[in-house]
Amino acid sequence: MKIILLSEDAIRVELAPGPVTIEALSAEQSYSPFHMLASALATCTVSVMYAWASHAGLNANDLAIEVRWTFADDPHRVDTMQLTFDWPSLPDNRYAAAARVAEMCTVHSTLHHPPVITVGAAASHSTSTSADLERVDAEHEHVHSESSN
Repeated sequence: MKIILLSEDAIRVELAPGPVTIEALSAEQSYSPFHMLASALATCTVSVMYAWASHAGLNANDLAIEVRWTFADDPHRVDTMQLTFDWPSLPDNRYAAAARVAEMCTVHSTLHHPPVITVGAAASHSTSTSADLERVDAEHEHVHSESSN
């Protein structure tokens, strides 16, 4: 599999033999946490779609996934993600089914139904007491719920 950094807010994943590689269109680009987030969505989606294609007897060797995103503020975060698939050999009558399969990716489901995230200090890296750590954990626990959008 190959991850290609298209820009600061876009990636493309293509199937390729061997280990996963990350390529940039220019030497100035670096693989950011936002590229990682999009890569998780794209690699999960391409894997699910490839498995479906194999089961359905379809050739998926030319399947590629692109993910683009936008940002929002207060707090600064990824606001929208747009996933598109490029699959030249896919028969026209299979596009709707392929789109439904793309939504079956576990990362896609996770982004639609975000997990509870907690933040705390590791006990082995602190001289604080257990009670201090519990207080810090309680003060800094962040519960993220699905937005109404």
